[in-house]
Amino acid sequence: MPATLREQVPSALDTASDLTLADRAADGDVRAFEVIVRRYGPLMRVYASRVLGSNDEMDDVVQESFITAWQQLSTLEDGGAVKSWLMRIVSRKSIDRLRARRHHANIDLTEPTAPEHQSPHRLAEAESQTEALSRVLAELPEDQRRCWTLRELADYSYGEIAEELELPVSTVRGLLARARKTLLREMEEWR
Repeated sequence: MPATLREQVPSALDTASDLTLADRAADGDVRAFEVIVRRYGPLMRVYASRVLGSNDEMDDVVQESFITAWQQLSTLEDGGAVKSWLMRIVSRKSIDRLRARRHHANIDLTEPTAPEHQSPHRLAEAESQTEALSRVLAELPEDQRRCWTLRELADYSYGEIAEELELPVSTVRGLLARARKTLLREMEEWR
């Protein structure tokens, strides 16, 4: 009987349960598998189209899904769950297609560059500058160093420094001016 006549004449397989169809297809019955394809192909096409965002690859994904299903039918434990099993297969195949679309750089060939402020030479330079500043501060007279530290590092006001060190505000201003002058002179090479 030609294929067109066979399609027009309903067979007992067309009304068979998913369990019966899956069991027969697992035993090699191609006609039972054809019924599964006709029954769930449209649903799988719609699902693949939605996941992929277009119809361009939909038919390929559904075809690959049915090939996989045919090859793995013997692993299906519950033939009654053939619909959900097929949907899982088409879902995985669709997601694989989406992943394949993305350009992936080989991370083994790419060495990330550090931001300029964290590059090795900048970090070494900052460390050297910090060491130089520490040396200059250590050489300042104690009152100048304490005033400078409270003002520049602790952000104290002149009044707060005067109160903390029990000095007049005018003395604090003078000590800070001398400390800054010394620091500018000694740290000239770091400007």
